[in-house]
Amino acid sequence: MSELFDEVDEEVRREQLKKLWDKYSLFIIGAALLVIAAVGGWRGYQYLEAKRAAEVGDAFNKAIELSEQGKHAEAEAAFNDLAAKAPAGYRVLSRFRAAAEAASSDPKAGAKMFDDIAADRSVGADLQALARLRAAGLLVDTASYAEMKQRLEPETAPGAIFRHSARELLALSAWRGNDSAATRQWLDMIALDGETPPGLRSRAEALQALLPPVAKS
Repeated sequence: MSELFDEVDEEVRREQLKKLWDKYSLFIIGAALLVIAAVGGWRGYQYLEAKRAAEVGDAFNKAIELSEQGKHAEAEAAFNDLAAKAPAGYRVLSRFRAAAEAASSDPKAGAKMFDDIAADRSVGADLQALARLRAAGLLVDTASYAEMKQRLEPETAPGAIFRHSARELLALSAWRGNDSAATRQWLDMIALDGETPPGLRSRAEALQALLPPVAKS
């Protein structure tokens, strides 16, 4: 008797499933197709992104080769093209490289390009600071100490990521402008900072030796 009831229950279940399938089959098939399409689309997107990244990487390496061959104008054009079209990481890096290539023939033009990067908040605070430093480094031999101080003083604060290099550039600028007091100010900051890199500390000590002795009161 129990077997009979089991067979009846099984038949009832099959009938219920058939009714559900007849009623919802189009929705089930549609949902399955959407899942397949989504998975296929995602796989396709991953493939295209990987292919794109490989192409951009090759183009970036070719631009570097142009630079190493001394073809700076061509390298600059290649990096500028990447800066306009490449994904975010390569785009920012290409802007830095393009500015460096421009600076090889025209330091002021290169500095202007670095200034543009420094003004772009989308690149992030650390890269903005690096761009300011690179621009100042190109101008240290031609800009006034006042201009250099305006450019770099915020980067010399304790804890600033590029404070050591910024202080060195300001010391060099002040020394070039025959401002011994300002030169000593920056050299003292370099000397008193326990995290100053050894090489930079040695250069600061060498510059310190070139200064005239402090007048005794």
